Amino acid sequence: MPSDKRPSNFVTDIIDADLASGKHTEVVTRFPPEPNGYLHIGHAKSICLNFGLARDYQGRCHLRFDDTNPEKEDVEYAESIQNDIRWLGFDWNEHLYFASDYFDKLYDFAIQLIQMGKAYVCSLSGDEVREYRGSLSEAGRHSPYRDRSVEENLDLFGRMRAGEFEDGAHVLRAKIDMANPNMKMRDPPLYRIRHVDHWRQGDKWCIYPLYDFTHGLSDYLENISHSICTLEFENNRELYDWFLDELGLTNRPHQYEFARLNLNYTVMSKRKLLELVRDGHVSGWDDPRMPTIAGLRRRGIPPEAIRTFCDKVGVAKNNSVVDVALLEHTIRDELNTRSPRVLAVLRPLRVVLENYPEDQSEELDAPYWPHDVPKEGSRPLPFSRVLYIEADDFAEDPPDGFKRLVPGGEVRLRHAYFIRCSEVIKDDAGNIVELRCTYDPDTRGGKSSDGRKVKGTIHWVSADHALDAEIRVYDRLFGVENPNTGDTDFKDHLNPNSLTAMQGCKIEPSVATATTGDRFQFERQGYFCLDTDATPNALVFNRVVALRDSWAKTTDKTAPKAVAPAATAPTERERPAKKPKTEVPETAEAIALREAHGLTSDDARVLTQDATRQAFFLAALSVHNDAQAIANWMVNEVLGRVDDISDLPFTGEKLGELVALVDDDTITSTGGKAVLADMMTSGDAPADIVDRKGLRQVTDSSVLEGQVAEVLANHPDEVARYQAGAKNLVGFFMGKVMRATGGKANAQTVQEILRKLLS
Repeated sequence: MPSDKRPSNFVTDIIDADLASGKHTEVVTRFPPEPNGYLHIGHAKSICLNFGLARDYQGRCHLRFDDTNPEKEDVEYAESIQNDIRWLGFDWNEHLYFASDYFDKLYDFAIQLIQMGKAYVCSLSGDEVREYRGSLSEAGRHSPYRDRSVEENLDLFGRMRAGEFEDGAHVLRAKIDMANPNMKMRDPPLYRIRHVDHWRQGDKWCIYPLYDFTHGLSDYLENISHSICTLEFENNRELYDWFLDELGLTNRPHQYEFARLNLNYTVMSKRKLLELVRDGHVSGWDDPRMPTIAGLRRRGIPPEAIRTFCDKVGVAKNNSVVDVALLEHTIRDELNTRSPRVLAVLRPLRVVLENYPEDQSEELDAPYWPHDVPKEGSRPLPFSRVLYIEADDFAEDPPDGFKRLVPGGEVRLRHAYFIRCSEVIKDDAGNIVELRCTYDPDTRGGKSSDGRKVKGTIHWVSADHALDAEIRVYDRLFGVENPNTGDTDFKDHLNPNSLTAMQGCKIEPSVATATTGDRFQFERQGYFCLDTDATPNALVFNRVVALRDSWAKTTDKTAPKAVAPAATAPTERERPAKKPKTEVPETAEAIALREAHGLTSDDARVLTQDATRQAFFLAALSVHNDAQAIANWMVNEVLGRVDDISDLPFTGEKLGELVALVDDDTITSTGGKAVLADMMTSGDAPADIVDRKGLRQVTDSSVLEGQVAEVLANHPDEVARYQAGAKNLVGFFMGKVMRATGGKANAQTVQEILRKLLS
């Protein structure tokens, strides 16, 4: 039983029953990431679940890298994943494993299946395999190589391993059932040829096992008791069990599926996050706007807040979208009790206290914590003749209800004195540059001896003692709830106000000793964290979260979300008027499709408006198993060009082939749209169009380096600005190179060359 009482869910119910029946005596879970990208907050939910179950049941959780695809894996990703898990508060101790360490055993299992007549070497091309697979409404056909003898299969498989054949010449397939309604069971591939060095195994192997073959057998080899996956692997469970059954393995694990974490205003696809990084829309995987764990950590979000958030979301069987406001609320709750309060002025306005001695200063005792936080401690807060206040805290012509400083008016300075404005100084352009004020020495600490009251309290810093800082105010990366829907590319929904870098900000001197990652509440501004870019002489703070939800929803729940224009203060936003939209009810068919494939409600509604659309979607999915990617292309691209799917000159399978070409980086998303436009008229196979139009990405660095160098040579001013610190110009250079290459340059290669040439 669990070590302490925690909320139960269907997984804990299963574990409790297994322990009670004696089916298992120890709980052993695993977290199996592929080292092909950085982890994001969706992975955090799985980490908290798997490691949390092991902790609660005094068991263990393994960290196992699913490193079976050497073309996309890297030691950088493996190291980042380990750092992220430890930062979240979990540890695998000695239980660190790699699927690649099982390659010899997996090879032996494959030999065993061949000897049993349960696997065969197939020599069909990739296109032919897809053609033979059939569709949801039509059974597949047997490969002409399905009846090869055991001896011939063993010989061919051994020669595949020896490196005699080129990539794609053969695959090893399981011999199951080409008429099975579950497409996963129609003689799935087990091994493919890839003449690529492995990041851990070097050139030892040139054949690599696929995920479905590796997953369950790795669980078995590690004695995993409960293999917990997200819902998109539900259809894989039958194949997971088939391998274990056919090989006669006992004490076998079992796979269970739970709903993955989906957040609004966010994309969770590794491919899309990589695209944001490669195309320079963000500064890197750890950009504080990214949903990656590295980005959340750099922004200043405490790991405790993420764990609490995952607990609040819970473990369910049906996919849903969680409002990011819940995450922000959880972060505020966590930071409220651990962030000392200090004063910072983001848009300084100079204030001269004319009756305060010029050569005098004093120190006020200012508490770090308000009365409602049970912590003690204070710091000396210097006060002098010249101060800075927020420009927004003064209004020469104040609106109704304005309770801050006005000409002739009086306000309280936080922890200090009452001041009254006597004169407004302007420059030649009429801009307010300075206020002349007086202070009341009898109001030290903010209380008057004569009992008079003031309506407003504002923050400030002493000009002679303040520290200069850059403050980066972050907002949501996307301006719409679901960036994956609509008639445009997901990047078209990027929020142009997601980052405001504010120079010349002023902060009280107590933060001079802060170190990277230290968090503070800047009073009346929000919660802030010292960034990794900071130096002792150049402070940089990131806003972790505002003091309150500035994106609070209106009472019109169906109104489309829009990005507000830049506001005069980062915590105040004016939202544009919203127009109600007609909400189409979610039918039983839409619910079934959404739950089966993890789609959004909007996509499921669109795809089930008629049977032809749904069949087309499922046919595409039979070729390329990324339901959300297929849905995005259908909803955003295909249905934007034609209303009736029956009018298309190509099949759903061909759309699946197109999306696969984009997802595996054979072509860019822009190239994919060009291929689709051709398909709309010609009906040709996507691969043929790619070759005909010459759209394959250019990945040869020797070819691209000259083009990158030419772009840099043509923009010397921008190069100088970049080297002086304007790192956001990498997106400018990326765009110039992509245009120069007709959009065919591989973005990651271009970015690597830019780093080298600009260093």
